[in-house]
Parts: sequence; structure tokens; C-alpha cells
Amino acid sequence: MFVYDLEVGMYVSRLDCEWSDTPFPMAGVPITSRDDIDKLSRFCKYVFVDMARRVVPARVVPTPAPRAALNLRLVPRQAYADTATFDEELPRATTAFETVRTFTGRLIGDLRQDRTFDPEALDEAVRPMVDSLLRSADTFAWVESLRRRDGYGHRRPVGCGMLAAAFGRHMGYDEDAVVSLAKGGLLLDVGMCRLPAEVLEREGPLDDAEWVQARRHVEEGLAILDRAGIADAEVRDMVATHHERFDGSGYPDGLAGTAIPLAGRIAGIIDTYHAMSAERPYRAPVSQHNAVRQIYAGRDRDFQGELVEQFQACVGVYPTGSLVELGTGEVAVVVMQNPSRRLQPKVAVLSRPDKQPLGRPLLVDLVQQEGGVRRDIQRTLPAGSHGIDPRNIIRP
Repeated sequence: MFVYDLEVGMYVSRLDCEWSDTPFPMAGVPITSRDDIDKLSRFCKYVFVDMARRVVPARVVPTPAPRAALNLRLVPRQAYADTATFDEELPRATTAFETVRTFTGRLIGDLRQDRTFDPEALDEAVRPMVDSLLRSADTFAWVESLRRRDGYGHRRPVGCGMLAAAFGRHMGYDEDAVVSLAKGGLLLDVGMCRLPAEVLEREGPLDDAEWVQARRHVEEGLAILDRAGIADAEVRDMVATHHERFDGSGYPDGLAGTAIPLAGRIAGIIDTYHAMSAERPYRAPVSQHNAVRQIYAGRDRDFQGELVEQFQACVGVYPTGSLVELGTGEVAVVVMQNPSRRLQPKVAVLSRPDKQPLGRPLLVDLVQQEGGVRRDIQRTLPAGSHGIDPRNIIRP
């Protein structure tokens, strides 16, 4: 994660530079105060956190008085079931992806030119994506996994919006609430558009002043919502509190527990998962499987435990788009979940056992296998392993 996303109580196990270039011991850096984060920011921009280790902070952040946990909009009301097959939904999901992708590009361009955006255009961009996800839990996620060609700043809004909508569907919220979550996910980091280019594009460590500027994206995001006339409570809660943490160690207000709005608690999980599993110019992504594991390790500390468990159930043990190696030695990509058998999704086999690419992918349901070859998932693989990229082999 970025250094400016660190929180008091974390334990840094790796840096994006050599330990010998810093004054820190190679054993790691316990984050006991804001001073530790400030010192790290002088030497590196990105760090790896051991989510299984926690340290006692030098200063305990007071916990604000809790606010009511009940949100009448974010209450499970129905159980969604797929109403379209994968093949039926694929063309609609593709169109919906292009719609929200086009809007996102226009949004970022407008905000960087200090223009605002039309809330109705946001609604028109997001609803086709939500409609697709409500008809089919996996198809839009599959299309999005194959279309990650844009820069990170353009991919992130679509990815977070999709994850938020998928989580709302999984939780059984009504359609309007799912739409609100999707909008909030898309706009999570909208304030980044107002930061100086040298902060956004820096691949080295941020200095103290830049670190403070980067954190201002929350405040800037809320100002953008104000200017656009966005009053939706869930959208505003997600933008305002997606960096708060369940134990009170987040920012900007150090909220803890249910003092963090429910939409904000959801947004924190989605924001962290996408940040870990997305490609960046300066580092390889964590596999989606390992991103889920790291978030699970932070349950009841960084994130509410019950929500973490629901998120894991939503995306699956091996999320859609994950590259995996089968027991046969073949490389495959996860296409669809089997809700009743999370360890046995539907996959597209992309290579022979010797890792040479197949001319045509082979779709296999790991629950209902036919023929003499039995396949199961042995491990997840980093993106691009063995020179295999599903985006070069499969066209949605």
C-alpha cells in the first residue's frame, strides 16, 4: 500500500527500496505513531504490511461517540439470483462496461480542467453496470478483468464501482441502494483529480508536504460532490470515510467501530482490495486470492469482521479473473463462481501442462467435470506468469 495509507498499529515488513538505503532495521518497521509514517515517507512511496502483526501505538486515538449502526437503506431485503446465463449477459455486460468506462474517462478529464460533472450522467453510466450485475453475478466482473488496459487512474473507478455494486447485491440491498454503492465506489478517489501532477505521478517517496497533500484527496472529493450537488448519503459516506479503520487508526477523523458509517466500512474493504490487486507501473499486483487473505487477516482490526467474511463470500476464494495453476500443471483463469463450491469455480484452461498456450481456451466446470482428466486448483499465480495473459487469448 501507499505510505500515506499506513495507519498506527500496522507492521511494515517490506519496502519498495533497499533496506540499506534507509535508517530502518531490516527486521521491519512497527508503526507506533504518525512520526514513523512521516519518516517512511521520506524514503519510499509503497510498502508491504504484515496484516497478521499488530503493534501497540505510542498514542491511543480517542474513539468518538458511536453513531447509530442501522442504516435503513443498507438493510438486506432480498436474495438475488441470476436471471441470465453468462452467454446471454455477455454482450450487455460489454456494452455496460464501455458506457461506464467512457463516462469515467470524461469525468477525470473534466475534473482535471476544473469542470464539474452532471449527476444525471453519473446515474446513466452506473445503472447499466448495476443492471448487468443484478442479472448475472459474474459476467460484468469477467468483462472488466479482460479490459484492464487503461491506466490505473482510469481502471480504479470502474473496478471499485463494480466491487461495491457486487457487494451490495451479495448483501441483498435493494436496487437503489446498490446503485448508490456503485456511485460511491466509482467516486471514492475523485479528489485525486485535484492533486498536483507531481504528487499523482511520483514513483519515488513523497516528501512531508506531498504526503499531506495526498491525504487531502478526501476533503477535495467532498468538495467535488458539493459542487456537483451530490447529496446521496451513501456516496458521501464512502468518499468521506473510506480511509477510516475499525480500530480507530484511520484518517481523516480517526473514527472507530460503528462510528464509521456502514457504507464507509464497506468502502474501506473495497478500496484496500482493489489497491492491492491492481497493476501499478512501479510494482506487481498481489493476486486477488492473496488480497482477500490479507484483508481477512485484518478483520476486527482494520475492518469489521462480519463485513470481511461477507466480502470473501461475495468475491470467492478465487475471485473472477484470477490466474491459477491446476493440479495437471495447466494454467487457467477463473471465469465464474460456483456459489455452493467456492473452491471449485468455472475456469478457462489457457495452457498445456508444459505451460505452452492453447490455441483455444477450454472451459471447465471444476464441480461437474467430464472425461478422464480431473482438475483442481493448486495455487494462484501472479498476473503474467509463464508469459500468459488472458487478455491476449480471450476476447469478451
